[in-house]
Amino acid sequence: MSMKGIYAAASGAIAQSQKLDTIANNIANVTTPSFKKDQQVFKEYLSANEKQPDVLQVPRVPASIDSFYDMQGGDISYVDNVGSFTDFSQGSLKLTNNPLDIAIDGKGFFEVGTPQGVRLTRNGSFKIDSAGQLVTKDGHLVLKNAEPGTDPAERVLRIDNFQANNPGGNKLTVSDGGEVYVGTTKIGNISLVDVAQKDSLQKQGSTLYGFKPNFKPEIVNVEKPSLKSGFVEMSNVNVVQEMTDMITTTRMFESIQKAIHTYDSMNEKMANQVGALK
Repeated sequence: MSMKGIYAAASGAIAQSQKLDTIANNIANVTTPSFKKDQQVFKEYLSANEKQPDVLQVPRVPASIDSFYDMQGGDISYVDNVGSFTDFSQGSLKLTNNPLDIAIDGKGFFEVGTPQGVRLTRNGSFKIDSAGQLVTKDGHLVLKNAEPGTDPAERVLRIDNFQANNPGGNKLTVSDGGEVYVGTTKIGNISLVDVAQKDSLQKQGSTLYGFKPNFKPEIVNVEKPSLKSGFVEMSNVNVVQEMTDMITTTRMFESIQKAIHTYDSMNEKMANQVGALK
C-alpha cells in the first residue's frame, strides 16, 4: 500500500499553519494606522508538471503496482506556498484634528528617508523633531517633491520655528494637494508617488515598503494628490472576516491532522499486523 498521501496531508497542514500566522498578524495590526492586510496564497504542486517525459522508462525497483503502472511522478502532489500578498485597498479615515496627521484619500504613498534609503508608506502620522524637520512617528524624514536623483538630504521638509501647541506661533497647514505652509510661507510639496506594480512592493515592518529583489521600481508621481489634514487612514483589516477565516482555517488544520493520524495508524498496522501474517 502506498503511503504517499501522508506527504500531501503534511504539506496541507503546513500551509494552514502559515495561513493562521498571517491571519494572526492581520488581527494584531487592526488598530495600526494605514496597515494593509496580507493574504496567503497556495496552489497544488504536481510533480509530473515539473518533469520532461522520457521516450522509454524502465523501472529499477522490484515488481509492484507502482512499477507496473509508471506514473512518472504524476501521483505525487502537495500544497505549494506561493507567497503572501498584500491587499492595498483603502482604509477608513479617522478624524484627529491634529494638523500633523495627513491621510491619503486614494492612491499613492509618501516617500520617507530612512537609514536604508528611501522607502514608501501610507502612514501619515507625522511630528516635528528637535531639528525642526517633518518626520514620521519612527523618526524617518518626510520628503518633498524634487527632480529624480536629488539627494534625500536636500528634500527634507524643515519647519523652523513651528510650535504645535502655541496658538501664537506659526501655524502649519497642508492642502489637499500636498502643499505645506508655515504661516503664509510655502516650504514645499509632500512627495506622493504611486507604484505601477504593487506586487513589486515588500513590507519592511508594519507600514514601510521597499522593493523585492530583482524588481525594477516603476515609481510615478501622483498627478492629483488627495490628502486630508487632521485625519489618519486606519487599517483595512476587517476583524469579523479575519475571525471567520481563522475559525475556518483552524477547522481545516484539525481535519488534516486527523488524516495524518489515520495514515500513521494504517502504516503501523501494515508493519505490525500485515507483516506478522507472512
